[in-house]
Amino acid sequence: MDENKDCSLLMIILDTNPSQKILHSNPQHLTTCLDSIVAFANAHLMQKAVNSLAMIACHHHATQFLFPNPSRQQMNIRQIDGQYEMFTLVEKTVKQKLAQFISSAPRINTPVESMLAGAMAMALCYIHRVQNNKPVGTKINPRILVVTGSTECASQYMTYMNVFFTAQKEGIVIDVCALDKTLSLLQQGADITGGHYLKLPQIDGFLQYLLWVFLPDPSTRQKLVLPPPVKIDYRAACFCHRELIDIGYVCSVCLSIFCKFSPICTTCHTVFKTPAPITGKPKKKKVKT
Repeated sequence: MDENKDCSLLMIILDTNPSQKILHSNPQHLTTCLDSIVAFANAHLMQKAVNSLAMIACHHHATQFLFPNPSRQQMNIRQIDGQYEMFTLVEKTVKQKLAQFISSAPRINTPVESMLAGAMAMALCYIHRVQNNKPVGTKINPRILVVTGSTECASQYMTYMNVFFTAQKEGIVIDVCALDKTLSLLQQGADITGGHYLKLPQIDGFLQYLLWVFLPDPSTRQKLVLPPPVKIDYRAACFCHRELIDIGYVCSVCLSIFCKFSPICTTCHTVFKTPAPITGKPKKKKVKT
């Protein structure tokens, strides 16, 4: 009876930024990814009747919930014969909301970074609200799955770190599925929170990798043979040039990182003393005898 009260909350963050290389080369990949994610979400709901789902779309201008529908508007959804009602609701709601979200996005001519860190922060807020409103005696096991093909932006470094350590403190697992390039910051987040990071070898087997690696809950993954963990780059990004560095200067007040010494911290505006040059020891005078 206690196991039936355990609810698994899956938060899926889908990066729909058209600046992604995988979407820029072939826009049809978005449709392929969306169909696979919807099938993966329905498989999660099918595992247990009390499981819940939420999905957030991340673009270059905003983030928005795709499911559940926060506006609670009556959408024109017709059930397909022989399909479970919840599966129909998830598929139709996600596709209609995503089409509206993408069509409302302003057109851009130059690549713009995705608001991925903000979407992850929104997911943490939603999980916190669900946990506060949970029924008595119900245990919620939340986790976040990030699906993105964008390159990392060091300008969001502080937001990423705040999200990672908040999720670690709250016991929320963050999984990452990279569609194109290796993402060092998200690798760190998955390792910090106990999640799994996977760089997709090919887009054709997207659904198979989702069901194999990310569908099992963290406790079940310990009993499965999953892809071996990759070496994680734990270098930090400097706040002045947004580049990963091995050795740098750290502000003693706000812990901002700089690759070169600065007398004033650009984050908290603390003034530091310029280090004095190292002087040699004075030579001893010879005593005349």
